[in-house]
Amino acid sequence: MPDVNDGNDDRREHVPSRQRRRFEGISSRAYEHPADRSALVALRKLTGFDTVFKALSGLLPERSLRLLFLSDSVRVSDDQFAHLNDMLRDACYILDLEKVPPMYVNQDPQPNAMCIGLDEPIIVVTTGLVELLDEEEMRAVVGHEVGHALSGHSVYRTILLFLTSLALRVAWIPLGNLAIMAIVTALREWFRKSELSADRAGLLVGQDLQASMRGLMKIAGGNHLHEMNVDAFLKQAEEYEAGGDLRDSVLKILNVMPRTHPFTTVRAAELKKWAATRDCQRIMDGHYPRRTEDKDTSVTDSFRQSASHYADSMRNSKDPLMKLVTDIAGGAGDLGGKLRGKFGGGNGGANTGNHGTSEDGEQVP
Repeated sequence: MPDVNDGNDDRREHVPSRQRRRFEGISSRAYEHPADRSALVALRKLTGFDTVFKALSGLLPERSLRLLFLSDSVRVSDDQFAHLNDMLRDACYILDLEKVPPMYVNQDPQPNAMCIGLDEPIIVVTTGLVELLDEEEMRAVVGHEVGHALSGHSVYRTILLFLTSLALRVAWIPLGNLAIMAIVTALREWFRKSELSADRAGLLVGQDLQASMRGLMKIAGGNHLHEMNVDAFLKQAEEYEAGGDLRDSVLKILNVMPRTHPFTTVRAAELKKWAATRDCQRIMDGHYPRRTEDKDTSVTDSFRQSASHYADSMRNSKDPLMKLVTDIAGGAGDLGGKLRGKFGGGNGGANTGNHGTSEDGEQVP
């Protein structure tokens, strides 16, 4: 990566405010979460998705969307939000995204950012986010959105937004609403995984793990950094994953289903875990898949990697439901007994007024 220039070199507009490694020709496969790739492949195999996708590609009012942001938001440039414009160009330079997407600041107190668009991606950040984050934290967010653009996520995000709105309009048509909600649910499942991929892209751009952690903490708890602690925040993720019984596991699933983003503590824990992996270190050392190799990528290999990731995740999960599924898959014990032990009390579920214990010694109410 070139050193920071002192004068008239035209390249200076691409050079970050501090020296960072550049990933020339990097493929999005380098940072994509395995579940992101598998969920997107599964989404494309969903019955009726291709038909809906082709129809919506021609119907979605993308030109209207662009005109809306152009007319009612502030376009980032050298003259407006110049510091964000520098971050955007830096992010595109580091990830080697050839065409810099337009970026808008939208008046909204809710901290948020998104990358949308079918033909060309548009990045939108809210005033709430701009006011909440410092420079390094914001740099990670801009890198996150550029990662979405490089991965081609904006197309599916746009369709998700449109279908969510459409589902509300046709809620009175039972079958029509069910068909749309099936695709919306699948899109949300994919998009939650794509956020984990984009978080990694943000880290590659910012190259400051602590800034990425701080940004996620602020999104969760507001601009009170002096009242928060990264280690304590990450412990919340551990407690969330391992705490409770099977009832809590089911509630976790129900809580996350309507969301487009994973829970913030989970994102922080996942990002820190990835930052410590050999895969991440290899990217930082300059060893990563290139976009020129994308055409030779095997779908079967992607599925195999995703399956391996899910298997490892289930084996290492502390979630009671995942542990139960792993035990059953391994042929361990009686399903009925385990369910009684997890959901009910001891003594075959009879209510004795005392606390019973499950087979693994865990106290249950």
